[in-house]
Amino acid sequence: MEVGLKEQIDGLRKEFQKRLKQVSNTKEIEDLRVHYLGKKGTVTSLMQLLKSCTPEERPEKGQWINKLKEDLDVDLVKAFEKLHDKEMQEQIDQEKIDISLPGRLPLLGRAHPISQTIDEMLDILISMGFSVYHSPEVESDYYNYGGLNYPEDHPARDMQDTYYLDEKTVLRSHTTSFQQRVMEAYDLPIRMACPGKCYRNEEISTRSHVLFHQIDVMYIDQGVTFGDLLSTLEEFYTKLFKEEVEIRVRASYFPFVEPGMEVDVRCTICKGTGCRVCKQSGWLEMCGAGMIHPEVLKAGGIDPDKYSGFAWGGGVERLFLMLRGVSDIRLFLENDMRFLEQFP
Repeated sequence: MEVGLKEQIDGLRKEFQKRLKQVSNTKEIEDLRVHYLGKKGTVTSLMQLLKSCTPEERPEKGQWINKLKEDLDVDLVKAFEKLHDKEMQEQIDQEKIDISLPGRLPLLGRAHPISQTIDEMLDILISMGFSVYHSPEVESDYYNYGGLNYPEDHPARDMQDTYYLDEKTVLRSHTTSFQQRVMEAYDLPIRMACPGKCYRNEEISTRSHVLFHQIDVMYIDQGVTFGDLLSTLEEFYTKLFKEEVEIRVRASYFPFVEPGMEVDVRCTICKGTGCRVCKQSGWLEMCGAGMIHPEVLKAGGIDPDKYSGFAWGGGVERLFLMLRGVSDIRLFLENDMRFLEQFP
């Protein structure tokens, strides 16, 4: 038995050394380890021979097998480390960075073009003394219509224009809905601007959408005049266009102002001679405006005989279309990077 076990051990050792010299990568080393030292490996199976040995023989013969396992394990570790270092060096050589090459600029995020425009408009208004107020997008019928002097039968209240969540709750159809909230919450004088999303049940086209953005502005104090409104508008659009602008007004109707008007700015692209952006008219339509209606002031708890105010507001997308010559309002909501990357 003793001669037979020693012969097997010597034979396994020689076989192992021969196969070890033939390995070329760390995976083959692991395969070799499993073959000889795994739970069902060749060396492990030698332990089964100890069952037929006498109790006196087992310790010595067990040491022979353990010594074989230790020797094979040492040889495997050395071979693995050598091949592993070689493989790592090859990988490093393949992945070497040429520090003389120009660096790659990281891809930075940026604000959406509409968010950029809103921020710019608010910065201008803040510099002119206005504060910013954010009203809820889910609004009551009163704040969206009733408190703004809309008659009960006004077409804008119809389901064709407004998204009703129930009989008394709507998705805000204009940021003008902030007026009564501000009058109720703040002391006079009030100089406030409100930006935000608006929703209207309209057919989606190149010039209109069910979701858009507005900014509304309101100023209430003693002695506020129509001249104050015009001078504020002129200063705001001069700062926005970064050049002195000429404005004109056209009479229009809005339930919450009296008198009401549409405000135009002479086209800054063609200087009034007519172009594609201004549709050959020489003027760009900017916003709706007017003096706050006495009934709106009353609804807000303000005496119209003592105080007066003006309000104006308009769509951000429409302004952007005119400023940057974009032809389709739907592009703002399509998340097409080819479009968005044009406005860094």
